[in-house]
Amino acid sequence: MSSTIHNVHPTAAIEGGRIAIEGSDFPVHEPVLPEVRIGDVPARVVYASASRVDVLVPAGLEGGPMPVRIAGVTGATPVVDVAVPFARGLHQVDNPIFDRDDNLYVTYSGTRGQQVPVSIFRVRPNGTRETFSSGIVNPTSMAIDPDGRLYVSSRFEGTVYRIAADGTAEPFATDLGVACGLAFAPDGTLYVGDRSGTIFRVDRDGHAKTMATLPASVAAFHLALAPDGTLYVTGPTLGSYDALYRITPNGDVSVAYDRFGRPQGLAFDTSGRLHVVDALAGASGVFRMARDRDPELVVAGPALIGLAFSLSGTMVVASNDTAYRVR
Repeated sequence: MSSTIHNVHPTAAIEGGRIAIEGSDFPVHEPVLPEVRIGDVPARVVYASASRVDVLVPAGLEGGPMPVRIAGVTGATPVVDVAVPFARGLHQVDNPIFDRDDNLYVTYSGTRGQQVPVSIFRVRPNGTRETFSSGIVNPTSMAIDPDGRLYVSSRFEGTVYRIAADGTAEPFATDLGVACGLAFAPDGTLYVGDRSGTIFRVDRDGHAKTMATLPASVAAFHLALAPDGTLYVTGPTLGSYDALYRITPNGDVSVAYDRFGRPQGLAFDTSGRLHVVDALAGASGVFRMARDRDPELVVAGPALIGLAFSLSGTMVVASNDTAYRVR
C-alpha cells in the first residue's frame, strides 16, 4: 500500500503550535524520518507513527492557508491556516477585546506595581496600533458594557476603571481585592473575579456584592458570560488539574469540566460556543467546548493567554507578548 495523508488537526495554528498529520503507512521506519514541510518551510517532527506524524509549525511563514506535505507521501494535500502576528510588544495577562467597530484593545500590564508609559493600546482593523490609555497600574482584564464603553481592572489597586472615548480613565468600582476577570451582562451588571476567591456582582452605580466563592487562583480569574446568563470562570491553582466553573445568576456554583491543566482566557464566539485557552493532555492552544465529548483543540499554539471574537467573527489569540489574528 502507498503512503497517504488524510487530514491535519487542528486546521489552525500559530508558530510553534503542534499539529497532527493523520494518514496511513507513513514511512517512519527508515533510518531518517521523512521531511515535512508547511508551505515551503521544513517543520520539526516531534512524534511519528505509521498513521500519525506530529510537527511544530515553523516561524517565518507568510500566514494564511498553507499546504502540509510529507516527502514521498501521496494523497490529499491538506492545509493549515497559520495565524499571523497582529500586534507585538504587549504584556497580556487576560483576553484582548474587540469593540463594535472591530478595533482590538490590548494591554501592557507590567510587573506588580509598575507604572508603564501605555496601559492600553488600540489596534485598528488594518493592524495600525495606537496609544489609547495611560496611567492604570497593572491593567488586567477588559470588558465592553452594553453601551459600548470599555472597562479595565487593575489587580494592583483592586479597582475597575471606565475608559472614555479619549482614553481617560475614571474609577467605577473599588475595593475588589485582586481584581482580574470582567464580564458584562446585557442589563449592565458587571461581574468581577477577585483572584483571592470572590466573584463580585457590580451594579450600574459601581456598588459590589459577593455573588459566589471559588478556590483562590495563583494567577488570575478569567470570566465569560454565556448567552443564557450563566457565568463561566477559570482560575489556575497549584493543583494537577483545574476546573472550568459554571455559576448561575443565583450564585450557584458547579463544575462544567474538571480536567483542564492550566486554563486561562475564555470567550464565546458569535454562535454561542465557549472556547478556552489551555494546555490539555500534551496539546496547547484554544479548545472548543462541547456537551457530549471532550474539548476539541481548534487552534494550536504554545503559551497562549487569551482570545477574543469580533462581532464579524474574527478570532484573535494572544500570548503574553503577541496577538495573532486567526482567519
